[in-house]
Amino acid sequence: MPDVVQTRHGATVLMCAEDGPLITDEQSAVDLIGTLWGQDVRWLVLPLARLPEDFLVLRTRVAGAVVQKFQQYGFAVAVVGDITEQVAASTALRDFVYESNRGRQLWFVADEAELDARLSAAA
Repeated sequence: MPDVVQTRHGATVLMCAEDGPLITDEQSAVDLIGTLWGQDVRWLVLPLARLPEDFLVLRTRVAGAVVQKFQQYGFAVAVVGDITEQVAASTALRDFVYESNRGRQLWFVADEAELDARLSAAA
């Protein structure tokens, strides 16, 4: 299944397919952004399968670099998938996820139902 642009609860989102290329660094983030040029997408919805394992290991700085690149181009990011095990193992990640989910630029959600609930509440 390819990446698909959709409107969900008034927000235009790119629903990234699980089987697409990994978003491993700033260049791969820019490559994804390039596919959206001229479209009015606000949110990038990234399944965990599109992110490298070290994305959730904050000391690698992969998450910071990738998310910052998306935000520089005006996109908000929602990471979709179960990260309870990683959050339980890392106080730093738990705090990062908590603070991110309080804002409007980066969310970590378990599934599309939680994403829809957050988008609906933000509308």
